[in-house]
Amino acid sequence: MAASDRVPLRLGSIAPNFNAETTKGPINFHEFIGSSWVVLFSHPADFTPVCTTELGAVARLQSKFEDRNVKVIGLSANGLESHEGWIKDINEVNDVDLKFPIIADDDRKISALYDMLDYQDITNVDQKGIPFTVRSVFVIDPKKVIRLTLSYPASTGRNFDEILRVVDSLQLGDKNRITTPADWKKGDKVIVHPSVSNDEAEKLFPGFETVKPYLRFATLPTA
Repeated sequence: MAASDRVPLRLGSIAPNFNAETTKGPINFHEFIGSSWVVLFSHPADFTPVCTTELGAVARLQSKFEDRNVKVIGLSANGLESHEGWIKDINEVNDVDLKFPIIADDDRKISALYDMLDYQDITNVDQKGIPFTVRSVFVIDPKKVIRLTLSYPASTGRNFDEILRVVDSLQLGDKNRITTPADWKKGDKVIVHPSVSNDEAEKLFPGFETVKPYLRFATLPTA
């Protein structure tokens, strides 16, 4: 399928399925997701400075993702042998033990499927002049629905604590009729969803606070 024929991925799209080789063996992506949430994130290339710090950061946070029923999986336009050698560097530089899979996508098929290729930075190419990936992030829920997309330039490392924060917000919103305000963190007050009437809100969130008719704050139980 030509790039011009692909349907753009949006929030609410079903994450395209694919088969791939990874550092943890072959996967079918939808089977890999199973009943979990997934963070799929790409990086421009192995053995590069920013990427080395990023994958170390994710390895350090992996247990926090797992606590939220989230699997993490990386991707770059390199082969398995390159990935395996680079993981040794990541572990050494960051003092971690990287355990999540990294997809080998040296033919760029998955990168193209998820529109991860860099069309802005003309220097972000391999020896053949083919674009590497930008720093893309997809948060996908157990129904295989894309819930978050982020794209960072190759020059800028990501804040994975922010991705954890978004996962917390999405999961809490799925369980409760709420949204979350700017700079919200787990444990902070939430916003009562506009679709909830005041009578319903009093039952769902006793003692909720009305700041404006359209802005109502509530505190959720911490359990």
